[in-house]
Amino acid sequence: MHQTIRVIGCLHSNRIRKGAAVSALDRIDYQILRALQNNGRLSNKELAALVGLAPSSCLSRVRRLRSEGVLGEVRTDVSRKAAGVALEAMVSVRLRTHERDAFASFRAYLLELEELVALYQLSGADDFMAHVAVRDAEHLRAVTMDAFAVRPEIGHIETSIIFGVDRRRLPIYEV
Repeated sequence: MHQTIRVIGCLHSNRIRKGAAVSALDRIDYQILRALQNNGRLSNKELAALVGLAPSSCLSRVRRLRSEGVLGEVRTDVSRKAAGVALEAMVSVRLRTHERDAFASFRAYLLELEELVALYQLSGADDFMAHVAVRDAEHLRAVTMDAFAVRPEIGHIETSIIFGVDRRRLPIYEV
């Protein structure tokens, strides 16, 4: 089990939290981001030693990065087996119409699904890609038919079972 940290402030968007002013990041801030992304369980004392700061200065920087939405939630990965997940799938969704209200209502609906792991809004032929985790094939069928196919916004769905995944961390680019 390892812990990961989300570096982008908003959970479901590439935008930093609305209204949060983000100050320019310096070399030390980027070192903090990389260190925490590699190990979200680092104590402030350990982090300070890694980046060459006094613990009080390091803590101030981490607090600023959190308040500005640069650092997000710290989470722990739970094993699929322990969570009762035997199957994961990607559900591609094409909406019937491309109206703002249809996108917003469908997105809000999907974000409430217990089975949803991640939701991507896309360009191209498909409008959304939903990563779902389920107990078994019957559960996947039920989610597909009872949670997706019944929605009036949907014009087309296609489900692909995930056979394997190699997760990587976000690259951190100094800008």
